[in-house]
Amino acid sequence: MGYGYKDNFALIVVLFILLIIVGSAYVKY
Repeated sequence: MGYGYKDNFALIVVLFILLIIVGSAYVKY
């Protein structure tokens, strides 16, 4: 169960980072 929780946490972090990158690019243009 710990592994699944860790995997989900990593996925959330990646999505959060992508959201920040896309948001920054959107604000730039």
